[in-house]
Amino acid sequence: VAGCCAKTTTAPLDRVKILLQAHNHHYKHLGVFSTLCAVPKKEGYLGLYKGNGAMMIRIFPYGAIQFMAFDQYKKVIIKKQLGISGHVHRLMAGSMAGITAVICTYPLDMVRVRLAFQVKGEHRYMGIIHAFKMIYTKEGGFRGFYRGLMPTVVGMAPYAGFSFFTFGTLKSIGLAQAPNLLGRPSLDNPDVLVLKTHVNLLCGGIAGAIAQTISYPLDVTRRRMQLGAVLPDSEKCLTMVQTLKYVYQQHGIRRGLYRGLSLNYIRCIPSQAVAFTTYELMKQFLHLN
Repeated sequence: VAGCCAKTTTAPLDRVKILLQAHNHHYKHLGVFSTLCAVPKKEGYLGLYKGNGAMMIRIFPYGAIQFMAFDQYKKVIIKKQLGISGHVHRLMAGSMAGITAVICTYPLDMVRVRLAFQVKGEHRYMGIIHAFKMIYTKEGGFRGFYRGLMPTVVGMAPYAGFSFFTFGTLKSIGLAQAPNLLGRPSLDNPDVLVLKTHVNLLCGGIAGAIAQTISYPLDVTRRRMQLGAVLPDSEKCLTMVQTLKYVYQQHGIRRGLYRGLSLNYIRCIPSQAVAFTTYELMKQFLHLN
């Protein structure tokens, strides 16, 4: 539920980010805000939500696996008593949870990106099922669904790791240093202190911004590899290293490896804020504290 709420909030920004990251020829000369204005004019307001159906199908299991795996991995790591601080436990558990969730739901992410990259009048895929069939038959069976997995996994470790690490650390420091100012008793267990909603939103936003900055070039690499045959220069983006080199040589750092990052902050901060806040509220609603 946390994942679905977060992604629906930022779906239009997600679509624009994909169009910009892979330099879609209809919008490649535009910036973030001009693309946000151009998409509704060219494709209607629903164009901003293209690929969101596949995103919802993907994000429900993705969010569920990620949050559940984080709690489970944290318990296992603490049980093993690796002799390291709780902050490092969070970093390790967050990374492992993110990687687990990505591997389990990657084909749905692939389909979502292909649908979001299409522009009205140039449709290659008619819908989610048609996209699955086309990728399976034209791009080497199941292997076609996992194109770009390596940069995703490499990028997910710092992204999910620092995301959970930053949120968990800010939460524990905040509740330890200023429990009366920042905290309140949990609705389902008065003995447990939880952050107030607006503080939760702020901590989730900061966590998302830090994690995104660290892993963004790998996110650009993943998108280009996922789009594969759809892009005219796909033969130059077959491996992670090839793609990173190609994007850097063709477009540089700011307009290549970090293209769309400003949008990512606008997208990611509310997304992570909503995700962590909804997660904390759902835990209370379902009596999990």
